[in-house]
Amino acid sequence: MMSESARMKDRLFILSQYILPHHLVSRAVGWLAECRVRWLKNALIKAFIRHFKVDMSESRVAHAEGFQHFNDFFTRELKEGARPLDQAPGAILNPCDGAISQLGRIEQGRIFQAKGHSFGLIDLLGGDHERAVPFMGGQFATIYLSPKDYHRVHMPLAGTLREMVYVPGRIFSVNTVTTEQVPELFARNERVVCLFDTERGPMAMILVGAMIVASIETVWAGLVTPPKRTLKRVAYDEAARAPIHLDKGAEMGRFKLGSTVILLFGPDQVRWAESLQPLSLVRMGQSLGQAAEAITPPLADTPA
Repeated sequence: MMSESARMKDRLFILSQYILPHHLVSRAVGWLAECRVRWLKNALIKAFIRHFKVDMSESRVAHAEGFQHFNDFFTRELKEGARPLDQAPGAILNPCDGAISQLGRIEQGRIFQAKGHSFGLIDLLGGDHERAVPFMGGQFATIYLSPKDYHRVHMPLAGTLREMVYVPGRIFSVNTVTTEQVPELFARNERVVCLFDTERGPMAMILVGAMIVASIETVWAGLVTPPKRTLKRVAYDEAARAPIHLDKGAEMGRFKLGSTVILLFGPDQVRWAESLQPLSLVRMGQSLGQAAEAITPPLADTPA
């Protein structure tokens, strides 16, 4: 049972989330993370590795001195083969390292956040009802990336980009305390919504910002946040634009500090692995679930 001092600490932390100047703090941290002063960036990287026990044996660059700045370290490339892709037919790949926050069915246009809290699908996708319709009654998975994790995000399936929407908002922290106590957290935070056409129908990947997340990037658009803080939509289905197709397992974006990925599919398209529960640790490339048609139904009982 949580002690009274622990409860008070959590209350003060939540209060700080409401009163701190989110974007100012995050931009200041972002400036520091891009600093190229050799002694400073090396000290920051080494301290971070020690504090969070980062496994540098997986990194292509093994030492702090080899990175240009802290963000170069934070979005570090891994050695070839460090994240093998599940080759099972119909496997839906986990897009990133992290821990499962929640996963399940989208019920009546709401996505479960934590005990006592959910948030609206339409709000999550930028307030457009038509954009949300294909995912009503579908499946969602929310994956939290901790500071020590690999912070590149990859494709669960091959897909062709249809639309990207930057949605401005707050940048509350996205740890266990805030998900349990801040209503509509993921539909309030700054985020980048990426919509793809896949063999399983529409797929949405939402990259959610958080406190001190200095920026979010995609491989096709580069830096998406921080822009001017107004909603921005870019369609990729126009004749003037070359189609952007990404293979299964290909990198699609990255976080420079932070945060959370929310994955959406339409109804009857995927089933999440039964072994995965909230707080389950996951790695990019492992199976998050299966395409519905790839699942063999149980045999009916044979009459005696």
